[in-house]
Amino acid sequence: MKITCTLVTAGGLLGLTALMSGCSTTDGRSSTNPQHPGPAIGQSVGQAVGVVGGNIVGAVYGAGEGMVDGVKKPFTNEPHVIRTWHTETTSDGRTIQVPVDILVDEYGRPVSK
Repeated sequence: MKITCTLVTAGGLLGLTALMSGCSTTDGRSSTNPQHPGPAIGQSVGQAVGVVGGNIVGAVYGAGEGMVDGVKKPFTNEPHVIRTWHTETTSDGRTIQVPVDILVDEYGRPVSK
């Protein structure tokens, strides 16, 4: 009995993947007859796998984005406090500077409490 080993290269693997993949076009026409059960089932299964796979990827990406935003939140300096000064005269006639702190959001708009 003779056994032959074949080395699969990246090109061979790409060709095998192309042979195993389905046929589809972007103009709405199928390259196979959609009236036959094989292509119809293949299109339905392919669409279902694409939808489920896309939703899974979207959920993982969204969870990762939310985690990054949550981790970043404690390290931001938001909201900011802007200090202004105004002059007041005391009852004994002295003039003093009094600080007034204004809480602002990331765009510099005053935040009302």
